[in-house]
Amino acid sequence: MKTKIRFTSLALALFLGSGTALADIRIGVAMSQFDDTWLTYLREDMKDHAKTLPDGVDLQFVDARADVNKQIDQVQELIGKKVDALIVNPVDTAATARITKFATAAKIPLVYVNRRPDDPKLPEGVATVTSDDMEAGRMQMQYIAEKLGGKGSVMILLGDLANNSTQNRTKGIKEVLGKYPDIKIDQEQTGIWLRQKGMDLTNDWITQGRAFNAVLANNDEMAIGASMALKQAGTKPGSVLVAGVDGTPDGLNAVKRGDLAVSVFQDAHGQATGAIDAAVKLAKKEKVEPQAILIPYRLITPENVDEFTKKKQ
Repeated sequence: MKTKIRFTSLALALFLGSGTALADIRIGVAMSQFDDTWLTYLREDMKDHAKTLPDGVDLQFVDARADVNKQIDQVQELIGKKVDALIVNPVDTAATARITKFATAAKIPLVYVNRRPDDPKLPEGVATVTSDDMEAGRMQMQYIAEKLGGKGSVMILLGDLANNSTQNRTKGIKEVLGKYPDIKIDQEQTGIWLRQKGMDLTNDWITQGRAFNAVLANNDEMAIGASMALKQAGTKPGSVLVAGVDGTPDGLNAVKRGDLAVSVFQDAHGQATGAIDAAVKLAKKEKVEPQAILIPYRLITPENVDEFTKKKQ
């Protein structure tokens, strides 16, 4: 009996010891909102990657629900819990200075993912894992411009105006349009990343009798909404080209069906992996080089969409 008790105690000690080893790095992850489609994939990919690491990594997720003040409070709470590192997907890229200040004052490493702070200078112990949003805008607009033969009228569906992804994707679109003086922007309005809003705005344009040849959306959700509105209005398939960004499963399926003419693949897995790896390195007092990590975009067309669909399976 005594032997059995000793064995059980030893087994329990080993179990508890291994449990500690399995969670020796605690990372607080502050997301701008859980219910955004693409950010859901980013969050899930972070969870999956953390499980594969030899270092024990415990992720603590919080949802700001698109409220910048709520996110700042949540970051302070995570700092109060003495996490080993922070990953932040910011609600408002213009409001990250306070988050950076809190983290650096507490000497907690910080990684911004998907959305880069507006301030181009990053202090030591802070890294970013993003993609070049201007390139996304350039890629989708260049494809559409060529399909239009360099002539036509286009609408732009903007994301959240507080987000520099919106600003930079739109800058990329306009940079390409600088080479095509016969393609004019008729309207640009914010659909705040939402499918329903993209649908409503496109419906409004159709009802107003506006003639346009393409819709350039800052993300797939708004693009899908635009294509739904065009379908409901009885618009001839292919007569209005719709472009998105992200390459979500719904976006890929829309390209396959011909509802979207093109999308641009934003690599959620690449950003998730890069963010976790950078946070773990910084937590272990290792340097992250480069400090600003860029995950490349890729164009999704009807000709290559199957390649991306296989990746999502």
